[in-house]
Amino acid sequence: MVLRFPRRDTLCALASGLVSALAFPRPSWFVVAWFGLLPLLLTGERRPFRNGWLAGCGFFALVLYWLNIVMTTYGRLEPLLSMAAYLLLVAYLSLYWGLAWWGSCKLRERLGLPHVFSLPLLWTGLEYLRGHLLSGFPWALLGYSQQPFTTLLQSADLFGVYGLSFLLVLANASLAGLVWAGRGERRRPLFAAGLTAVLVIAALCYGGWRLDQRPVAGKPLTIGLAQGNIDQAVKWDPAFRQWTLRTYRELTARAAAAGADLVIWPESAVPFYYQEPGQEQREVQQAARRLKGFLLFGSPAYLRQEGKVRYLNSAYLLNADGRQLGRSDKVHLVPFGEYVPLKWLFPFIDKLVVGIGDFSPGRVEPLVMNGHRLGVLVCYEAIFPELARDYVNSGSDLLVNITNDAWFGRSSAPWQLLEMSAVRAVENRVWIARAANTGISALISPLGEIRQQTPLFKPALLVGKVYPGAGVSLYRRIGDLLPQGCLLIAVLLGFAARLRPCRRFRGQLSGE
Repeated sequence: MVLRFPRRDTLCALASGLVSALAFPRPSWFVVAWFGLLPLLLTGERRPFRNGWLAGCGFFALVLYWLNIVMTTYGRLEPLLSMAAYLLLVAYLSLYWGLAWWGSCKLRERLGLPHVFSLPLLWTGLEYLRGHLLSGFPWALLGYSQQPFTTLLQSADLFGVYGLSFLLVLANASLAGLVWAGRGERRRPLFAAGLTAVLVIAALCYGGWRLDQRPVAGKPLTIGLAQGNIDQAVKWDPAFRQWTLRTYRELTARAAAAGADLVIWPESAVPFYYQEPGQEQREVQQAARRLKGFLLFGSPAYLRQEGKVRYLNSAYLLNADGRQLGRSDKVHLVPFGEYVPLKWLFPFIDKLVVGIGDFSPGRVEPLVMNGHRLGVLVCYEAIFPELARDYVNSGSDLLVNITNDAWFGRSSAPWQLLEMSAVRAVENRVWIARAANTGISALISPLGEIRQQTPLFKPALLVGKVYPGAGVSLYRRIGDLLPQGCLLIAVLLGFAARLRPCRRFRGQLSGE
């Protein structure tokens, strides 16, 4: 029996995905995103969809490995079912990589368009589609890898994270063009590389200018972030409620002693329905009164409408008298975590996801606090650019991200979510206060700098100053016009390619 080794293009495709994944936490080697796609671009043209899909598999399998921790340790899913669900998600997300590379190869074949022109358009448009199709999952868009590169990151306020993705794919395609030029193929590669260099230098110059400005907006506000580090195994156990409340009340008292104007508890820090009167509700109100400031915390809520009950993942804001000023409900829910998509079509899925699927989405409603407006992003809502933008355009001068990252364990996921949250700060030029149950809690400046942060899985209190107010941002004005335009152009080019014969057969059809 003869052993067959994988083809070179197969190995190169997988290498592209794995290398590109290293640009994300951890280890956050952001530089590799500038050339990680090269193995695919240089060897993957013969079977483009397959090779692009394999590259995506390598990328998402490494970046999203932590999903198995979520599903087995906390979701109590059988390891085989967990692995099957993980592989299905990886296979689905990889389709976008496969389509981008296949489309670019087809446009080159039929219309003679070089990859340096078509691939950034297709890639950016499909990233946007991934963020919206089937409720959207824009985790680990390529542009997020540049969060540690503070100078380049500043250009996110122009075209959002999608603009960074566009620039990275353009750089990869330009480098590939230079390699092809070295092999004797001289189809505008030097011009493309020069144009790319100009765009990169322009982005860096813009970033340097932005960093030099360092605007301070508004009067400083002292914020306390209470990280209770409540174990997920006991979080919802009624026997531990008093202990949980005592933990957060003690952290709040320490924040009050440090002069905090606002104390933020994480998502579901209050593990009961706060809206129901009783001793536990009074204890939360007492914490706000002892603080003599404002208290924001996460708690489940419900509404009774027309004989039906809607459950909500909410954030409450109390004033120094313990009086409720408002409630903000989570808008973008987690599929299979907070609701079951197409439940009417697949009722049997309830058997696999006991205890979930009950939450309903809320609306974008900033919380008003002493002249300020707080936009609350609950958990992974921080990965949706349009949602943060909606809050700021609705008047929010401070974004608050409350989350419970205990689900992720000691994996790369909390670091990935933190970096993606930081990009929201730059896009909207606004401060973000992030309170996490088990970490990482942080204060993020409008420059995307993580000014202060807590360690993982340790009780902690972080107290620091933020400056409410949103700075100037083109992205906040135009939104996702760039990726939408890329998607539209890609569709039009696709129609043009369908109407035009393949270049290699054009001579035969014309009788030459």
